[in-house]
Amino acid sequence: MDEGIGKTRVQRDEMDPARGQALAAVLGHEFDPTAPLPPFAHQVYFWEALPAGALGRDGHPARGGFIPDLGLPRRMWAGGRLEFHAPLYAVREAKKTTVIEAVTRKEGRTGPLGFVTLRHEIVQGGTLCVTEWQDLVYREDPAPGLVVPPAPRAPEGSEVLRRRFSTVELFRYSALTFNGHRIHYDRDYAREVEGYGGLVVHGPLLAQWLMLIAAEAAGGLKAFSFRGISAALDGEELRFCRAGRRLWVAGPDGRLCMSAEAA
Repeated sequence: MDEGIGKTRVQRDEMDPARGQALAAVLGHEFDPTAPLPPFAHQVYFWEALPAGALGRDGHPARGGFIPDLGLPRRMWAGGRLEFHAPLYAVREAKKTTVIEAVTRKEGRTGPLGFVTLRHEIVQGGTLCVTEWQDLVYREDPAPGLVVPPAPRAPEGSEVLRRRFSTVELFRYSALTFNGHRIHYDRDYAREVEGYGGLVVHGPLLAQWLMLIAAEAAGGLKAFSFRGISAALDGEELRFCRAGRRLWVAGPDGRLCMSAEAA
């Protein structure tokens, strides 16, 4: 399936330090506008600000815009890979080039699936700072009475952090990343339309915390990959764990929510 492959979009951002400061506030960190931004902080930049009429039922940009319409209504950020080449700073203008690298369809255990891989390259001052591959998955609405297979169990390892994410934190992160997906703030929609047990904690927010843990442990971060396994919900006590280069997030019932590897 080659529809859309090679399609390119370029965005520029002045990298307002106020957004970096707001992200630091959400994470409970101090902010130094002269220091490099933390890994993955570029998520709060390069907004795709569309009018309401250009949005789909889920609050995301309507299907069939930059990303081709695969005929599947539910969208999730399945995971991604990042390479950090040089520090990225606030205040200095940056350019993000996005290319559709792959579009595929498969048959999953619960029905058809569509996969889209985007490659983002962020350049600042003529220097390539970040290369990111973003994996999106599209699927059908859950069928009535559908029994979801149990999530795999999280492995054993050193627990680094325990966190509960409140509705306020989810709202603030949605606002910072200009993410209108209703599964993060509309409880009725998340439960009744998409079949979740509550509000879903953003996959990128979980990945952000894992990257911070990895960077602190290693004194920096050159590469990082992550994969969403099962949804983490608001109010759940989540365990962030590490064993060498491997990191993961576990739910209160021991299920694996996200797995990752750092370099």
